Amino acid sequence: MENVETTTNPVTDSVTNLSVIKGVYQAFATGDFPGFLNTMDPKIEWNEAENFPYADGNPYIGPDAVVQGVMGRIGADWEYWTITDQVYHVTLDAMVIVNARYNAKHKITGKVIRAQVTHLWTLNGGKITRFQQYADTLQVTQAMVS
Repeated sequence: MENVETTTNPVTDSVTNLSVIKGVYQAFATGDFPGFLNTMDPKIEWNEAENFPYADGNPYIGPDAVVQGVMGRIGADWEYWTITDQVYHVTLDAMVIVNARYNAKHKITGKVIRAQVTHLWTLNGGKITRFQQYADTLQVTQAMVS
C-alpha cells in the first residue's frame, strides 16, 4: 500500500475560515442561532474578556455552555445587542481576528454602549474550536449599573 500524504493549503483554509466567520456574524445579526451554533466544534473553548460581565464561567466548553453562560444572559440583560463595523484579519495559522463594535441598550438602566471589541477565532476543519474576546469591559459594566 502506498503512503499518501494529505496537506492543507493555508490560502484555501484561510478563505474557508473567513467565510465561516463572516457567516457567524451574519447568523448573529439575523437571529439564526442554529446556524451560529452549527459553526462550533462540539468541544469549543469560549472565553469572554477578563472582567467582562459574563467571564465568570470562563472557559465555556461546548455550544450549550456558550448559549447558557453568554448568549442567554445577553438576551436577558440587554434590550438589543448588535455587532457592527467588522474588520476581518485572516492569519495563515487557522485564525480569524475581527475588530468591531458592540452596540447595545441595557434593559434596566437604559444606558447605551458602543464598545470596541476584538474577537480571535480559531478554526479546524471549518469548525470553530476556540474563541477569545477582548473588549471595552469598563463601558459595558458601567452601562449595567444604575
